[in-house]
Amino acid sequence: MAVLAGSGRAQAPPGVDPGAYRRALLEDVYELAESLDHVRAVMAAPEPLRAEAEELTWPGTPVLTAHTPLEALDALAASGATEAVVLAPDAPDLPGLMIGKLFRALGRAPAAVCPADEGLVALAVRLPLPSWLAEALEETTLDTPDALARLRAAAEFPGQVQRGPGWHRLRAPADVRLLDPGLEGWENTRLLLSTPARG
Repeated sequence: MAVLAGSGRAQAPPGVDPGAYRRALLEDVYELAESLDHVRAVMAAPEPLRAEAEELTWPGTPVLTAHTPLEALDALAASGATEAVVLAPDAPDLPGLMIGKLFRALGRAPAAVCPADEGLVALAVRLPLPSWLAEALEETTLDTPDALARLRAAAEFPGQVQRGPGWHRLRAPADVRLLDPGLEGWENTRLLLSTPARG
């Protein structure tokens, strides 16, 4: 499972340092992936963010150089993975159960998604990628507003891309209202948002 650092357009709420906010979201998503049983968590990051990604991960966690879901999936396939999920870096409170549902969906389809209002929170696939999916991912990322429609249009039939339950991504400052204090996880984001601004 790869957390795709560098994707997304998370904008910090007023009074919160933008860099610290982005890192907190990313670290929470990584820690979610790391906490799941029977899953190997990796971080995928473009070269400018590689050092930061290495700082956020546990020792021994692979850090791949990748800008897009396709690059991350190609690297995972080369490492021998037969199934993979690529996660957006701005969904810190995503329940692990929803990732489990995506993996289960791969039992009946080569791809499954967790959609957001625009784009995807997560993309699950069997590896190696079928040619139609690889071609579609050349121009489709987690941030593409109509990503699900594009992937289904590329498939031989829509059922080849299963749709799981949707979730939210934190992209606009006001999106922090979507965070549920009752959900476990997202500790770094929670701490950052609860710390009074200084200065």
